[in-house]
Amino acid sequence: MKLSEIYKKEGRVLSFEIFPPKHEEELNNIDATLEILCDLNPDYISVTFGAGGSSNNNKTIAIARKIKEQYHVEPVVHLTCLTYDKAEIDGFCRELEANGIENILALRGDRNPNIAPKGVFEHASELIEYIRPRTDFCIAGACYPEAHPESKDRVSDLRDLKKKVDAGAEVLLSQLFFDNQYFYDFVEGARIAGIDVPITPGIMPCLSATSIKRMVTTCGASLPPSFEKIIKRYEDNKEALFDAGMYYAISQIIDLLTSGCDGIHLYTMNNPVVAGRICDGIKNII
Repeated sequence: MKLSEIYKKEGRVLSFEIFPPKHEEELNNIDATLEILCDLNPDYISVTFGAGGSSNNNKTIAIARKIKEQYHVEPVVHLTCLTYDKAEIDGFCRELEANGIENILALRGDRNPNIAPKGVFEHASELIEYIRPRTDFCIAGACYPEAHPESKDRVSDLRDLKKKVDAGAEVLLSQLFFDNQYFYDFVEGARIAGIDVPITPGIMPCLSATSIKRMVTTCGASLPPSFEKIIKRYEDNKEALFDAGMYYAISQIIDLLTSGCDGIHLYTMNNPVVAGRICDGIKNII
């Protein structure tokens, strides 16, 4: 089923993100993770994609196919473009279609100092514009509630986002954020700019101070004072930080759903305990 149809269903849409494990022994354990995640009845699960010819690409497709065929949940495969040319993108698309994949998340991809860009696709909007007339995928795009770190300002960021939607993106999934007001302001600006597709907030629970600080640096999200207090108070107590992080994420999600968001996209970090705790905390409101 395509994402465009999933978002027409009654009720809120629940989705997860996972990534292909780097090590073979972890890949062998992915079934246990998938079984727990799929038992939580998500509407779809997105699977990240390796960059620059990474071997993770084949793992991505294998995991996506398993999600669809074995667990009967719709997969969404990430497709990056910065380090690929048109022929390589065509090849990936044919392989995805051959494996029954109907939905992709079109991304530029992070810059990697060890892998030179091909210079063909500089932006995700260009990837969407290229594959839209050539394939039958339902295409999702990414968005940044606090603006993309490389954007000049929020106005230019929304202008670039509108290019993705005009090119064919039918759903937008947001990068992580920790202050819901940023998301509300972003959605208001997007609607004023004429962006009328579903915009789903992405939530990442705090599992460790190190991981959150790294992600914040990567995606440009800011930490509200209340969240900084949690990290400062519990960064040396792993169990306490985990519990506090779960509570904070659940509170974020409840506020988002109460305010009318059409769904939640949860960055699980391949940790089914995280997804289980959060789903239990919101089971009566989603």
